[in-house]
Amino acid sequence: MNVNGDFNGKVALVTGAANGIGRATALAFGTRGAKVVVVDKDGAGAERTAAAILQEGGQAVAKAADVARSAEVADYVKAALDGYGRIDCFFNNAGIEGTLAPIVELDEAVFDAVIGVNLKGVFLGLRHVLPVLLKQRSGAIVNTASTAGLIGTPGLSAYVASKHGVLGLTKCAAGEVARSGVRVNAVCPGPIDTRMIHALERALNPSDPAAVGQRYQSTIPIGRYGTTEEVANVVLFLCSELAGNITGAHFVIDGGRTAVGGAVTSLARS
Repeated sequence: MNVNGDFNGKVALVTGAANGIGRATALAFGTRGAKVVVVDKDGAGAERTAAAILQEGGQAVAKAADVARSAEVADYVKAALDGYGRIDCFFNNAGIEGTLAPIVELDEAVFDAVIGVNLKGVFLGLRHVLPVLLKQRSGAIVNTASTAGLIGTPGLSAYVASKHGVLGLTKCAAGEVARSGVRVNAVCPGPIDTRMIHALERALNPSDPAAVGQRYQSTIPIGRYGTTEEVANVVLFLCSELAGNITGAHFVIDGGRTAVGGAVTSLARS
């Protein structure tokens, strides 16, 4: 990539790309010249994202995969190599929020599912993609953590635990591969205007989720939810040569919310 944002000749692999931040990032890579491998458990959604890239004149292939299953992660890596021969940028993004409940009421199966996708899925992505990048002696990985990886949110213990774990994996991986031309960083989105935040609004107040959204946004210094495109911009920066000296870092994208300490009880029931 050059300083003008050109990813021509690069191959970008994006998980959780059927919607939200993953879709926006896949589209951003595609419109800047990258060949994109679009991965999601929702195969039809992945196909729609790939079709949108193709419609804009880009190159993309879709692959359905459950990121919590090692064999399926190996399959999406194989699809990237079979289709394009290499991987230059890996956005290790797929994630779920689970259900809103205090620890004493949280179903063990829900905890396992959230950890399986959000933490084990990131680990498996690293486990299967890093050998490709190490062989190339080049490449950049961005893992999706969250401001929930920095602070606690009552009622979302599994999600918070998984995202703290993602930051730990990011630091370990970055240290292990730093001398090999491979960089590993993380993004920590705060409240972003996606299905996930609106699902949490409904969980908090099914009769008036909009009121929850208004209250939540009023505590954000910039006064609104972030956009998926704003997160995508940071991901592309971290995958570019502009970020050549950045590894093992996390970038907070939350409109200033954690800076003023307002996120700790943001989703507590009122």
